[in-house]
Amino acid sequence: MERRASNDRRKNPEGIAPDGVDRRKKSRRRQIDPTTCERDYSNDEIEFMHALDHYKRVNGRMFPTCSEILEVIRSLGYVKNQDQAI
Repeated sequence: MERRASNDRRKNPEGIAPDGVDRRKKSRRRQIDPTTCERDYSNDEIEFMHALDHYKRVNGRMFPTCSEILEVIRSLGYVKNQDQAI
């Protein structure tokens, strides 16, 4: 099986393509959601965002499940109001 020279890392370990473009992995930038940049959050929303971010970092979970998010919400002291039906 023949390999393309541009994909063979043994011949080009620096990651620079034949066209001279550096294709090495760039440093990861923090992603910002443009739809939320202009919004003023309430203190409760900020507290929840920080708690969820902390949970994701501690547990290595980029995309927590609904159960994990509920766990974070409960850790903040929120409980379901038994008077309200869904």
